[in-house]
Amino acid sequence: MKTITGLLAATALTAAATVAAQAETWDMPLAYAATNFHSETAASFAACVTEGTGGELEIVTHPSGSLYGGAEIKRAVTTGQVNIGERLLSAHQNENPLYGIDSIPFLVSSFDEHEALWDIAEPAVSDALAEDNLHYLYSVPWPPQGLYMNKAVESVDDLAGVKFRSYSTATARMAELTGMLPVQVEAAELSQALATGVAESFISSGATGYDRKVWEQLSHFYVVDAWLPRNAIFVNMQAWDGLSDETKAVMEGCAADAAAAGLEASKAYTQFTLDGLVEGGMEVGPASDALMGGLKEIGETMTTEWLETAGEDGAAIVDAYKGQ
Repeated sequence: MKTITGLLAATALTAAATVAAQAETWDMPLAYAATNFHSETAASFAACVTEGTGGELEIVTHPSGSLYGGAEIKRAVTTGQVNIGERLLSAHQNENPLYGIDSIPFLVSSFDEHEALWDIAEPAVSDALAEDNLHYLYSVPWPPQGLYMNKAVESVDDLAGVKFRSYSTATARMAELTGMLPVQVEAAELSQALATGVAESFISSGATGYDRKVWEQLSHFYVVDAWLPRNAIFVNMQAWDGLSDETKAVMEGCAADAAAAGLEASKAYTQFTLDGLVEGGMEVGPASDALMGGLKEIGETMTTEWLETAGEDGAAIVDAYKGQ
């Protein structure tokens, strides 16, 4: 009996050691604060995968740019420094115009319009990511983008000379066309940039301003609904190919759930964060007709420029969306 018991114990230890040897941990860098709804959605996705695989694949999230800064995440995943990450796609429009399909000014201004556009664009964007050695899992839109200012503005002329936080090709070009001065600032560095005067204005959703308590430095938020950019979650292609079919199925199921939950969270967060800006002391409201007219003229210029760089693939997506 002692011999049998000993053999069973040894077998159990061997099995446990085998499971432990097979278990993997993937670090997942995130650019935004842990309390941001994108980071919370990613954390839920990570927990879903860990639970769904019985711990054989554990995903650990690292918010606030603590592992890699926002600008470094895509390259880190592409090169296999980490196996999975989340990134604002439009920040890489300079690499491929299709990454900026969600940041064409005033092409869409609501969640419903944006989802209709993304249904058309998603396969092409997924293919573009695959060319960069990345397997696309899911993405979540930000709320509509508004204009943060340190003063009241009535027209585009009032923007001249203002130091404007830029995070993508689209935002840098908008700064140039409005006469503002673009300054490259990642989300994790935004509070410091505003506090030190490096930046005086930026375009983003209410969520970013609320997360960073920008009412401590800025005074106005203008609801212009310029676009709805997306954060995408992707996996290094070699890491993805190395997973079992069962693990891939778990990840895809968790990704679908995260995409749906993230969209609803973004919608719910929109008004909540705008109310939070008001409570913080900011003036929140629609832009004047003159300001909106000037911004839309700039948007038309940027749309023309984007179509010229995106070529037939980009034009096909825009034409399909407008033709619905």
